Amino acid sequence: MLTLMYASGLRASELVTLRLENVDANAGFLYVLGKGGKERVVPVADVALARLADYIASSRQAFLGKRLSNDLFLSRRGKAITRQTLWNRIRRWALAAGIEQRISPHTLRHSFASHLLAGGADLRAVQAMLGHADIATTQIYTHVTPERLRDVHRKHHPRA
Repeated sequence: MLTLMYASGLRASELVTLRLENVDANAGFLYVLGKGGKERVVPVADVALARLADYIASSRQAFLGKRLSNDLFLSRRGKAITRQTLWNRIRRWALAAGIEQRISPHTLRHSFASHLLAGGADLRAVQAMLGHADIATTQIYTHVTPERLRDVHRKHHPRA
C-alpha cells in the first residue's frame, strides 16, 4: 500500500476503493475513481506494480481464504480495508521504521507530487495524475529548493 501510494499519488479514499479490475499492470496504469466521481488514469512505476503483484499472489490470497472479492486491499477478515485502517497501518509502519513524526496518507501524496516536480515534471502532468481540477491546488506542491535555484541559474543564465 505504501509503495503504491507513493508511486501513484492516490488519495486514501481512492486507494481503499481500488478493485482488481482497476489495475492494468501490462500498460502500467491504475484506473482511479476520484473526487466527484471523475475517473482518471494514473501511471505507476514498475517497482510498485511488481510489489502489488506479489501482494495479490500471496497476502491478499491468504486474507481471502475461500471467499471471493474484487476489492484490492483487504483486511485480515477478507473485507476491503477502510480509510481508518489505512491511517492506522501507516502510523504503525512509520513508528516501526523509527519515524516519530505524524505520517498520513496525504504525506505520501504530497511526497509523490513534490518529488515529481523537483525532478522536473510538468505541473500540468502532475495536476492530471493527482486529479486536481484547478492548477492552483497543484501549485501548493511546488517547492523550490536552493539547490534547484542554483542549478536553474547556472544552466540558463547567460553569465553563469
